[in-house]
Formats: sequence, C-alpha cells, structure tokens
Amino acid sequence: MDKLQRYRFACTLTFGDVYGQIIAWLVVLLISLAASMGLMGARQPLYALVCVGLVLVLSLPFLLFAFVTTLVNHIEFTTVDPAAETDVNQASFPQQATQQTVQAAG
Repeated sequence: MDKLQRYRFACTLTFGDVYGQIIAWLVVLLISLAASMGLMGARQPLYALVCVGLVLVLSLPFLLFAFVTTLVNHIEFTTVDPAAETDVNQASFPQQATQQTVQAAG
C-alpha cells in the first residue's frame, strides 16, 4: 500500500480532445438520417428505420472505442517524492499539518 502513495494520478483530458470524434459521429448520424429520409420518400419506411438503426448500432461501438482510447492516452501517473509531498501538503494546508502533528504527539 505504501508504494501506491508514491504516485500521483492525473487526467489531462479536455473537451477539445474528443471534440473531433463527436463532430465526426454527428456527421455520420446526419448522413444516415438523410439516407433514411430518402428511403421514406421512396415509400419504404421499414428500410429507412433499419438503415438508421443499423448505423446507430454499428457506429456507437467505434465512438466508444475512440473515446476510451483517447481517455486512456490522457491518464498520467507521476512519481512523487514523499519528502516533497509532505512539504507541499504543509504549505497548502498548514492547519491540517499542525493538527496531525498534535495528534501524533498526543
């Protein structure tokens, strides 16, 4: 357990990282809706619904895969020096560090 406390977890993912993926998926959806409207106009509503359903079912896993891989690529584990970590914590939270010292002494 002590080894896990020597690493800092940081996620650097921003909306801009997945913005292109969302736009591409919306373009695919709009094209599928245009195709389905064309099939509706051709008096084939069943094929139109199947077309939209098929595009949704086939494109969602690719969108999910792209998002998850982008998320995993933006996860960082950095090593933290325990001495530097306590100095930073005491500087950030001097009251809490004092309370911990009093509790340890008492």
